[in-house]
Amino acid sequence: MLPTFNRLNLLTLVLTFVLIVLGAYVRLSNAGLGCPDWPGCYGHIGVPDAAHEVAAAEAAYPERPVQAPKAWKEMVHRYLAGIVGLLIGALAVLAWRDASRRLPRGLATATVGVVLVQIVFGALTVTLKVKPIIVTTHLLLGLTTLSLVFWMWLGTRTPSTAPANEPQAALRRAHLLKPLSIAALLLLCGQIFLGGWTSTNYAALACPDFPACHGSFAPKGELGVAFKLWHGLGIDYEGGILDVAARATIHLVHRYGALGLSLVLIGIAAYLLSLKRAPYRQLACALLAALALQVLIGIGLIHLQLPLWLADAHNAGAALLLLAVLALNHAVWRGAPPRPRQS
Repeated sequence: MLPTFNRLNLLTLVLTFVLIVLGAYVRLSNAGLGCPDWPGCYGHIGVPDAAHEVAAAEAAYPERPVQAPKAWKEMVHRYLAGIVGLLIGALAVLAWRDASRRLPRGLATATVGVVLVQIVFGALTVTLKVKPIIVTTHLLLGLTTLSLVFWMWLGTRTPSTAPANEPQAALRRAHLLKPLSIAALLLLCGQIFLGGWTSTNYAALACPDFPACHGSFAPKGELGVAFKLWHGLGIDYEGGILDVAARATIHLVHRYGALGLSLVLIGIAAYLLSLKRAPYRQLACALLAALALQVLIGIGLIHLQLPLWLADAHNAGAALLLLAVLALNHAVWRGAPPRPRQS
């Protein structure tokens, strides 16, 4: 059963990654409300196209006339989300039917739970009219799902990456990786939240210059206003509701977060390289490559004024960086040798 689980796990991992990139594309192309209801589209399983269907849909939702291109983007995203949900359910079934107990039952069940919560937030994204805190949470839950599926794949697919017969001095040095790997993951999660908050508040172009923001490095507005999580119900957030100063502040804080995270990850990569072991060197190269790609995309977004394809690539880059940091944590916490005893 393990080979079947591994193949299904890998397929689920790939499709979950595609789903996250597609979800970002839907949001960035302002198609998040292409279908104003949920789970259908104007009450249909697909997008209404017959004249009488369009007339009925626009009568039911006069504030949201049918725009077929946007609606189809949203529905394709929902179809793929349904497929990924079914695959994750299948993984859980396989894990619980495995008599050898080699498959991760608890992790597979937890992933199903996250997907169920994600479904709720997917519905709230539409019904609360792309409210920033809801959409950002929806993004974080999607990346959490990706992380859990990836962790399952690492646990059942890859052997321990810990070098055998390490010298005692090298083992003592390597144990610093445990707190460092956790710190990297926590900082990256915070930075992903900032990125989601920047996107959902339409603040990506709030600072048209780089590295300064409107010629200054100081926030343009109050942090309390820029990061107010709740603005009440009944507000249509498509296009954003914050003023220019608040959006610029969000954007600038995101840049500072990126700088801090970059310094931490570069330091961890340098430390990995100093251990002079092939598995650690591979992890360092993966971290540096994912980080460099993400930083270059981020800078390119400013200079090219947010082309859609590059903005979507920025979301994909965040997911790749997350996978690299998770691979580091898996190697350290699941593959690391026990702490050497003091003589």
